[in-house]
Amino acid sequence: MSNDMMTTWSQADIVGPEGEDWRVPVSELEARLSLLSSLLAKAGIGGAIIQHPVDLYYYAGGRQNGSLFVPAQGTAATCELNGDGPTFFVRRSLSRAIFEAGGDDAPLNLCEFPAMNGFAQHLKDMGAQGSIGLQQGEIPASIYKFFTEKLSPFGECPDITALVHGQREVKSAWEIEMLEAGAEIQIKMFDAVTEVGGEGVTELELVAAAEAVSRSEGFGGSVQMRRFPMQCDRGVIIAGRAGGIPSFFDSALGGIGAHPLSSMGSGFNKIKANETVLVDLLHIHRGYVVDATRMFVAGRLDEKWHSRLEDMLAVKDAVVDVLDCGDTCQQAWRQGLALADEFGHKEHLMGMNPDQSKFLGHSVGLQLDETPVVAEVF
Repeated sequence: MSNDMMTTWSQADIVGPEGEDWRVPVSELEARLSLLSSLLAKAGIGGAIIQHPVDLYYYAGGRQNGSLFVPAQGTAATCELNGDGPTFFVRRSLSRAIFEAGGDDAPLNLCEFPAMNGFAQHLKDMGAQGSIGLQQGEIPASIYKFFTEKLSPFGECPDITALVHGQREVKSAWEIEMLEAGAEIQIKMFDAVTEVGGEGVTELELVAAAEAVSRSEGFGGSVQMRRFPMQCDRGVIIAGRAGGIPSFFDSALGGIGAHPLSSMGSGFNKIKANETVLVDLLHIHRGYVVDATRMFVAGRLDEKWHSRLEDMLAVKDAVVDVLDCGDTCQQAWRQGLALADEFGHKEHLMGMNPDQSKFLGHSVGLQLDETPVVAEVF
C-alpha cells in the first residue's frame, strides 16, 4: 500500500451501498437544531451542551468526539441575533465531522475544541447567556462534574436529558422512512432463519444466519441502549425451555447465552421437534432500530400453544387500541394487564415469576429502549 493511500482520504470514500449518500439530510439537522433551540427557550435555559454520541449523530450528523453547543432561541448567540449559532467543538475528527454535518451546507458551525480553561469565556464571546444545560442523565459523572466546574460562570447547569429525549420521541417523515427500510431488511433476516432452521440446529447457528443478512445490509455492529447496565444482542433466538431461564436483561425472556459474560439470548441449545422457537431480531438501518419477534416451530405445535398465541395477539390489539385513542401508555399497560389476567396468563406475562418485566411495549429510534414505554411507571 502506498504512503498516499495510507495518509490521505477523500469524501468520496465515505459512501453507502452502490455509492449512496447515507448522511443525515441537512434539512433534518436544521429542523432538529431549531426545535431544540426553541425548547430550551421555553424551559428558561440559555443553551445546551450535547455530548452523548447518539445525540451528536441526531443533531450534528455524526458521532465524532466533541461537544455541541446549541443556544436557546432569543439569546445573543443565535444566528437570528447575529451570533454564531449552533457550534460543534470537535476534538477528533474535525474534517470528518464537517463532512457528516453536510459540508458547506452544514446548518451549524464546526471548529477545533478550544482550551477548557477558556471554554466559558469562549461561549460568552459567542453570545451565550443564561444557564447552560448538560446531559446529566447520559454522560459519566466525572465528565458532568468537570464541565459544571468549567461552566460555573454561567451558574448551575440544569439537566436537559428529558428535554432531548422528549424531542426525539416524535419521529420525522425521514426517520419513519429509515424505520420502514430497516423493517424490509428485517423480513429478509426472518427468511434466513426459515431457510436454515430445523431440528438439531443450534440457536447460535440460526442467529448467525440472520446476522449475516443484517451485516451485509449495513448494520454497523452495535445496539445503542439508554439504561445502564443494559446491553443487547442483535439476534435473540431461544428454543423450547431455554426461554424460561432468567437473565439480567429486562425483557420477557432470558435464554442460555453463549457464556456467563453473555448470559442472555442464544446459546448452544438445539432445536427440538414440535417445540416453540422464539426469534427476536433487531436490525439497525442508518442508526435506526427496528425490533420484532416471531414464533417458529420444527414440526407442529400443540393446540394449547396456538390458543396462548391467540390470547397474546388479543392483548397486543387491546394495547394498540388504547394508544390509537390517544390515551396514555399507563392506561394501555393497565388494559393489557387486565386482559392477560382474564385469560389466566398474569403469572407468566412478560416472563416468569419472580423475573417478570413490568412493561408491554417500548419505543424505538436511535436506541432500542426509547420512551415512551407501555408501563405503569418507567
